[in-house]
Amino acid sequence: MMIVTTGDSPAEAELQRARKIAEQAGIRIVTRGRTSIPKLFSKYGADAVLIVTQGKVRLFREDQPVLEYHPSMGYVRAKRLLKGEPDPMIDASRAEQGDSVLDCTAGLGTDSLVFAVRVGPSGLVRALEASPQLSVLLREGLSSYEVEKSSVTEAMRRIEVVNTDHLEYLKSLPDNSFDIVYFDPMFRKPAYDSSAISPLRTFADARALSEESIREAVRVARKTVVLKEKKSSGEMERLGFVPDGRNHAKITYGVIRID
Repeated sequence: MMIVTTGDSPAEAELQRARKIAEQAGIRIVTRGRTSIPKLFSKYGADAVLIVTQGKVRLFREDQPVLEYHPSMGYVRAKRLLKGEPDPMIDASRAEQGDSVLDCTAGLGTDSLVFAVRVGPSGLVRALEASPQLSVLLREGLSSYEVEKSSVTEAMRRIEVVNTDHLEYLKSLPDNSFDIVYFDPMFRKPAYDSSAISPLRTFADARALSEESIREAVRVARKTVVLKEKKSSGEMERLGFVPDGRNHAKITYGVIRID
């Protein structure tokens, strides 16, 4: 169970935001008072605590690093894209202005942000996240975080976050309903360590992508299905993807072309 609360002396704006999060996510809001974070877990029987403070939302789990939304490398990649520089994921997917993208493994939305910048206001990016806790943090981060480049902030606001299992969601969609379907199961077996990625590991789904998920993605996509994976993982061959030639030193993008 996850609960939401505030700092020990919240301003009215913080209280209102906490109430809104609780209502939208269907979770319990509790009065913090001077209760310490460790005691919140035992007092309310919670396994996660979302704390709303001025300008921030932080996710706590017992004996785990605190998690806070940050666009991380997504912002760096977005700025490069705006300068006209290439991005391997965008090149592999052939994403264009106005495209619709279904990101099946959102995490903290790094790739969704890059897609949102690329497809622009006329496009659509829907980010699926199976973890209820992470999906709340992602939704709140995307709705409030601001960066220097306003066009990137606007792209954050356009991303739709859905808390769901990607296979069940794919099954519910009509044929040919998104231009691009994207998978990045990398934080299941990360290729590198970073302060942004490491705390996510406790939320990761340890299951490998299923062949059924890929079949459904092929049915749903109009243009491409894209998989990001570690080199030599064997996943590309197992799932029927053709590696794209433009690769990072440790990762590769595989593509199934529909059109």
